[in-house]
Amino acid sequence: MNLSSEKTIPHTDCKTLADLKASGWKSKPVKQEILENFVRKLAADEILFPGIVGYEDTVIPEINIALLSGHDMLFLGEKGQAKSRLMRALVQFLDEQIPYLDIPGVPIHEDPFHPITSVAQRFVASHSEEEIPIAWWPREERYAERLSPGTKFADIIGEIDPSKLTGGVSMSTEEALHFGLIPRMHRGIFAMNELPELDELVQVGLFNILEERDVQIRGYPVRFDLDIFILFSANPSTYNRSGKVIPQLKDRIGSIIQTHYPRERDLGIEIMQQEARVDLDGEYPVQVPYFMAEIIEEITLQARRSKYIDQASGVSARFSLANYRSMIASARQRSIVLDEKPAVPRISDLGHLYSSSLGKLELDLMGSHQMSEKQVLDALIAGAVKSVFEQYVEDYGLAEIGEIFRKGVRIEVGDMLPSSSYAERLKAVPPAWEKAFEVNASENDAVRASCVEFVLAGLYAIDQISRSQKNGKVQYET
Repeated sequence: MNLSSEKTIPHTDCKTLADLKASGWKSKPVKQEILENFVRKLAADEILFPGIVGYEDTVIPEINIALLSGHDMLFLGEKGQAKSRLMRALVQFLDEQIPYLDIPGVPIHEDPFHPITSVAQRFVASHSEEEIPIAWWPREERYAERLSPGTKFADIIGEIDPSKLTGGVSMSTEEALHFGLIPRMHRGIFAMNELPELDELVQVGLFNILEERDVQIRGYPVRFDLDIFILFSANPSTYNRSGKVIPQLKDRIGSIIQTHYPRERDLGIEIMQQEARVDLDGEYPVQVPYFMAEIIEEITLQARRSKYIDQASGVSARFSLANYRSMIASARQRSIVLDEKPAVPRISDLGHLYSSSLGKLELDLMGSHQMSEKQVLDALIAGAVKSVFEQYVEDYGLAEIGEIFRKGVRIEVGDMLPSSSYAERLKAVPPAWEKAFEVNASENDAVRASCVEFVLAGLYAIDQISRSQKNGKVQYET
């Protein structure tokens, strides 16, 4: 295999097979094409998977080894672990464009030098090189994926086309077939999501493609030397269940890439803020205290450890994203209605997480003890506030602040209360505010209100003060 660092530049000005041969372009298998581009990027110390955070020392090295091995891959992990994103990212290792035979009636992008369909082979044999047209296939179109549920054999492999039979085409010929996605992705990448949900008959068809790299439809002797890079994704709970994936197919998948959730809260926050794509500027800007982002991510971490939630199904990163956006939206609504700028999220904004959370958690019917999803979510939020607050107490010593609220101060909070109402009850900002938070609690009323609510909720979580709720508002008191 030639791993020369000299890059092949697509000669997109070539319009005929004669032009292509004269240009010096060389044909290569798709896996070799990917390998050469990957090696070039790796040697140049380029970022191989832009936007993928937290996999630098775990998942990405395994993908690199699989690419160097020339393996088809299966990405094994729970929902929301960027499996589809990683598969789609492999497109970057394809050449920018490749040529193909632009022949009417040929359903696939034929290699100009090595056509595999009888129609293309006959056309090439009966025309001069100057008469054989060439077109160019961009890398973005050389990737296709399919979700397993509902996928039929005809969808991804092919079927006999009745309309062609009525036109007089013999049933025993290649021309009678309608080709599915995999043959149409000849010289490209095909990805199948949720492999265990795929019908067994289709799995058998995939096994044949992985084994022989050919297509057989209804037993007809139509054999194509397919050139294709195949990817799969699956959830461990179903992939490892006996009978869900036929052993022959498992045996022929070259590498299994195991993904995982962020292993540190700060890393989860980085991913959450990157993927949320929320504009914090604009007419009503939003300033998010870091402790509020920590609480949002901690809710997700608590859910991933909760005995009330079915851990086999996982808790997606999309759970954090949806809650983060809802929290910011609640703060922005307050900013618009009360004309407060900037909008600063508070604990009371978490009261709107039901709409963005319900339906994203699958309860463990054995462990939930008849608790509703809303009750489970309340417990997760309370646990997250307590966990984050205890860390701040340990790291920054919030005893001085806590003492202020234990001296008989009664404060009512709510997502639509003006921030100035908090300031009236806490005019003097203790020095501990300054060192405890990355925001300055004295800089404006909205920031102070957020800090006040965090401390109150934290003191309540560690049983230092009491709390009562009425008409959507919360009152803390000694």
